[in-house]
Amino acid sequence: MPDLTEPPSPGAALQRLQEGNRRFRDLAASSAGSPWSQKLATQAQRPFAIVLGCSDSRTPVEIVFDQGFGDLFVVRVAGNIVAPSIVGSIEFAASQFGSRLVVVMGHTQCGAVAATLKALETGAGPESRNIRSITDRIAPHVEGLMVPSASVDDPSGRLLREAIRANVRAAADHLRHGSRTLEELVLEGKLAVIGAEYELDTGQVHFLDTLPAAATSAR
Repeated sequence: MPDLTEPPSPGAALQRLQEGNRRFRDLAASSAGSPWSQKLATQAQRPFAIVLGCSDSRTPVEIVFDQGFGDLFVVRVAGNIVAPSIVGSIEFAASQFGSRLVVVMGHTQCGAVAATLKALETGAGPESRNIRSITDRIAPHVEGLMVPSASVDDPSGRLLREAIRANVRAAADHLRHGSRTLEELVLEGKLAVIGAEYELDTGQVHFLDTLPAAATSAR
């Protein structure tokens, strides 16, 4: 296991995620069957990256990136939305554990984004107030895609794919600029926030952003 006394740079953290996802796709992953370890369970946590992902059961973050106990600080919520409690969780990890990379990871065929598009298309939102609290947070980021010719039922899936990526990018931007704590870390080059999309059909994680120069040069 790598020495995590000093948190890895955003670039090094991103490389670990990319290599782990490659092992996952190559059927060479090692973390899925990791047994319980008292040492890992009781030592102070030093996650090398923070991941905001969707609650979809097909997107288990640690498995997708082939990481084990204590490696990742994971926040999961339907539609990988950004709400105050989500921001607070990420602020806590970044400020307390020194994690220097935040990844907002959406995924193809996201039901929360699809439900939002359907509500925008038909004008009939979810009956549940709690589910609406999710779709209402996604809607402002995707409603601009609802041109007259667009339909969530389009067999090509183009609208949904574009909306999923737009939602990821908006969430990442919110984390960069909607929190004073995170914004200061980003400006100092101590934290990078990037978007990603997990492809259900292939198991591949596509990173949607490159790391800013400040994050790659800062120690």
